[in-house]
Amino acid sequence: MVEYNPKSWLRLIFRWKGSVYSRLFFKMGLSAGLGLLAVLLNESIGFKLPNSAHALVGVALGLLLVFRTNASYDRWWEGRKLLGAMVNRCRDLTRQFATLLPPGKGDEARTLTRHVSLFYQVSALGLRQDRDLQALVSKGVLLEAEKQALEPAGARGPVVLGWMSARLARLAASGELSEWRLMGIDSNLTALQDALGACERIAKTPLPFAYAQHLKALVTLFVMTAPFVLVDPMKWNTPLAMAALAFALFGIDEIGIEIEEPFGEDANDLPIDKIGEGILAATGDVLNHAGALER
Repeated sequence: MVEYNPKSWLRLIFRWKGSVYSRLFFKMGLSAGLGLLAVLLNESIGFKLPNSAHALVGVALGLLLVFRTNASYDRWWEGRKLLGAMVNRCRDLTRQFATLLPPGKGDEARTLTRHVSLFYQVSALGLRQDRDLQALVSKGVLLEAEKQALEPAGARGPVVLGWMSARLARLAASGELSEWRLMGIDSNLTALQDALGACERIAKTPLPFAYAQHLKALVTLFVMTAPFVLVDPMKWNTPLAMAALAFALFGIDEIGIEIEEPFGEDANDLPIDKIGEGILAATGDVLNHAGALER
């Protein structure tokens, strides 16, 4: 995700990374060319289109563009809230492992805490349709034996949660972890499962095709006919006006496309990797400062 200073308006306007400018040049050039064609036709045969019907279509188009942008941003913001919920649950689980496990179970606390970070990492890979686990082995989050067990699994995040539940169940069966403590920890595991399921719902449910198709068709129709409406009052300024109109309308549509899939690796997608690094650092700090390693 691009970090920027919203108060530096001039630098913000001309910053290239994260913008949709590069996707607009062809459309702006095509629109300007149509504007030039409209001027030539108007000068030679007086051809132009009436403004009334075009204005009515513009009202509907404006409403559709606003709805599309809001729907895309809602998906982006909901994804960010879900990742934030995962961060909170991961921190709280580490606190519970560090303080609620019996003395002498520092190794269990370390393993469970590593699995907390592992859950987030494999979930992030799953949301990005990436099945390569080698990078997690290099980070020390995933052991080689665990990698072999996870590779054939489809739902890797729930598998890791299952590993954690099995460890905790063994401690409870041996009397080393009380039932009420187990229930408190399990509620956090369930919350992680719920957050992952909600993220998968966003990732696997695009905006309806018919809506996206109709919006693009309407934007294209509006922009392609606009020069023949503007040519009478704008004359030779029509190509410039059309380039500006294309920049505005196609730009709004491109922004919606950019943010509607928040779990990818584009500049405006959510900072999944940075959040994962934060979870790894935070869980390590919680475990160390709670004194679990000295038990």
